[in-house]
Amino acid sequence: MKQLHFDIPALPYTTQEAMNRLRINMKFCGKATKKILITSSLPNEGKSTVSIHLWKMLAEAGFKTAYVDLDFRNSVIKRDFNVTLDENEEEIGFENYISGLAEYEDIIYKTNIENGDFIPCFNLLENPAALLSDSRLKEALNRLAEEYRYVIIDTPPIGIVSDALQIAPYCDGNILVIHAGQTSRKIVTESIRHLERTRTKLLGVVLNRVENNKGHHGYGKYYGKYYGKYYGEK
Repeated sequence: MKQLHFDIPALPYTTQEAMNRLRINMKFCGKATKKILITSSLPNEGKSTVSIHLWKMLAEAGFKTAYVDLDFRNSVIKRDFNVTLDENEEEIGFENYISGLAEYEDIIYKTNIENGDFIPCFNLLENPAALLSDSRLKEALNRLAEEYRYVIIDTPPIGIVSDALQIAPYCDGNILVIHAGQTSRKIVTESIRHLERTRTKLLGVVLNRVENNKGHHGYGKYYGKYYGKYYGEK
């Protein structure tokens, strides 16, 4: 199996604790909740940062966890986390598999994170709608759910494009990441309504970049059936 190396910076202690609470909350979602879609309303709310750290923490806690990068339009994982391939390895991503240009085994990458495998996106696409409607996407996600305890699925913002709403029906639940103080209540409410129409469970909302009354980053929370807390620099 091919190998990817991630350079994931350590989180500050308080941020690490907040992410740990989110990880623990995942256990209370039930054994049937495996495929977890993570999205936001708008760009730059921190959904990919939340996704990558949740994936890493679940894997390090001993759960076999797969990360699926389905942000075909603007994936930032390779850039932001200095993802590198073994020398002479060809870049084959999920987009190749859905297009019928690769096999399932070709897109599963081992990583330097124990118990954490990665399904990347290497080639950005202007309009992936047709690919997202292909039956191979659903089949692959279901197969991943059979082989992994958790499947973390990073998707584009739902306030910009409909990709996440196409993917959501194939998932067991979703988490919405919100940039505190920037994303309006109206936009958040609309995003939740859109997700509810997919009939996928809202597992919770992560409020990102919250500042406390001393001007420092602090805890944030938004209640759904479950809630997560996250704050950080990105």
